Amino acid sequence: MTDTKWSPSLPDGQDRRPKYDRLAGAIRDGIASGDLATGQKLPPVRDLAWKVGVTPGTAARAYRLLIDAGVLTAGVGRGTYVAQLAAVPDAVLTADSGPDGPEEVNLIGPRMPEVGQSALMARCLAQVMAAMPSSRLMRYPSRTSDHAARVAFHATLSPDIGPADVEDVVLSNGGQNGIVMILQAILRGPNPVILGDAISYNGFRSAADLCRAELIPVPWDAEGPDPRMFEALLRQHGAQVYCTASEVNNPTGQATSPARRRIIADIAVRHGLHVIDDDCYARIVRTGPSYRALLPTLGWHVASPSKTISPALRIGFVVAPKPSTADLVRTAAGQSFGVSPMLTDLYAALLRSPELPGVLARVRGRIDQDIGVAAATFADCHPGHVPGVPFLWLPLPASWRVNAFVEGAKARGIHLKPSESFLHRDSRAVHAVRIAVNGMIQHAQFAQAMVQLRDLMDSPPARISV
Repeated sequence: MTDTKWSPSLPDGQDRRPKYDRLAGAIRDGIASGDLATGQKLPPVRDLAWKVGVTPGTAARAYRLLIDAGVLTAGVGRGTYVAQLAAVPDAVLTADSGPDGPEEVNLIGPRMPEVGQSALMARCLAQVMAAMPSSRLMRYPSRTSDHAARVAFHATLSPDIGPADVEDVVLSNGGQNGIVMILQAILRGPNPVILGDAISYNGFRSAADLCRAELIPVPWDAEGPDPRMFEALLRQHGAQVYCTASEVNNPTGQATSPARRRIIADIAVRHGLHVIDDDCYARIVRTGPSYRALLPTLGWHVASPSKTISPALRIGFVVAPKPSTADLVRTAAGQSFGVSPMLTDLYAALLRSPELPGVLARVRGRIDQDIGVAAATFADCHPGHVPGVPFLWLPLPASWRVNAFVEGAKARGIHLKPSESFLHRDSRAVHAVRIAVNGMIQHAQFAQAMVQLRDLMDSPPARISV
């Protein structure tokens, strides 16, 4: 391979590291950015020294530092090259039934199928760490250190999220942490009140509890939150925030219709109500504009790759309304100083990888395979489900009460999440269960569990318990 045209530039004079260390860091940055590819030949020591304006000894020492770290490789008479990182096998993790044991089928919470993302993450992380300057590892994270991740995420945003630039994006340690950070940034007074959907993700309640806020449930109809009840509860309790997931309600899978979103947004504007729109379970094709698009000064968008790539990728993204970005940045800094550069750089590297689209397609394929079987098995019950989303909402027939059904399933070695886990503590009972995809078991085992659950449903108890 011919010599690279790449030419490094040393950090300015305010950087007090020795010149050889700064030069080594510049080479690492070139590898991380893709300007220097694996196998690329670097300039000879004297040529590099002349380009940068250092002595040949300084250039040689920078090369030696990176050769010892395995970032570069060199041979007598061959020159210096960007090293080929050791390959990571495609099967890093063994897909088995997990800690629940081979006879148990745990369908309580979604578990990602392992279809190559762990190996891809390992390869990207090895590249990131090999190219990362030591200075990034010896400093706290900042808006500067997470810039590449914010740029990568910003490039994925749909126009339905509304106008946003990279500076409107604030990082969190996962989507749930992002919700808590928003509440910490905007709630005011000693007894704040939050509105939430009557059947909803229990993380909203946990976030409210952490922020010492009361959560008031809002009933839904076929299009989303009931507007009259929504405004009445807002007025009655003086709510400051509405927490929802307009595209995919967890657990029902229902979307708020675009027309209903506009009605709720109009109410929010009249009352100065913030709206947090959780989009961590994202649809492949959105059904309409987010609340952030409808509420430029009050709408918040929350997303995370934990539900699409891996739950170990504990990074979240909040797209703040422009008037509140600075408040959220201060909250994030005060809470955790930011997200580790190892995670932010890994995320950016993953999104650059040409392998990622294939991995995401395989994840969705496995999810749709399992959910397709569940939906067909219980088609007469009109279950709620969304393509690519790893759970199904199963309303139970009148002959069953939810706790009895869950206990009956447990007796057959199948563990489900009951509807009461998604209800406010004072809400009326809803007789339904959520069936989650468990990617750590084989599809055949999941399909057999659906046969068992159908048999259970068709064999109701002689008497219904109250």
